Amino acid sequence: MSWSKLKQQLDSFLSPALAGTVAYRATSYRFSPDKSGSCYLTVDQKNILNMADTTTPIRWYQTDQEIKNDPNIVIAVSPEEIEAIRKETKGAVPEERLEIMVRGRKSTSHAKELLAAQTALSKSNFTTTATTFLGTSIEDNLESNDILLNILALIDRRVGKKRILNMSESIKMKHSAVQYFYELRRRTV
Repeated sequence: MSWSKLKQQLDSFLSPALAGTVAYRATSYRFSPDKSGSCYLTVDQKNILNMADTTTPIRWYQTDQEIKNDPNIVIAVSPEEIEAIRKETKGAVPEERLEIMVRGRKSTSHAKELLAAQTALSKSNFTTTATTFLGTSIEDNLESNDILLNILALIDRRVGKKRILNMSESIKMKHSAVQYFYELRRRTV
């Protein structure tokens, strides 16, 4: 699919509240056929999502320790998870330590998922991912581990106010890029 048709389709799904604020941009190199150029998202004409640009306001993680120590990422712990650790350790661990163990395990696995998603985003082709987005249900895009699919779904007009407001807890465990676009959309609903 050509860039102009893809952009036209993406623009048709953009939330009306974000029209004029969020834009899809692409650069290409006319005399260099082996260079496909790059695609990126802008908010108020500022480059926001482009992996090649280090001046974006989105935080890109280098290690799992950065993710574990980021105060913006909140790891929720359920009583069932604490009970599972209690059974696993056969009650040998003090009660106050159980929640710390659960949170530590979950943050390690979450850090690995976030770094894998971030790496996949840096290697992804925007047009391929956008085409996948257009052919997949909005629910699947929101639940995906792909950062770009999450972002495209969040700014989509098919995601309503109620769904946006109900996502506040689950969005805390997403990449900072997804959180940025969630906050942008939440302010407009």
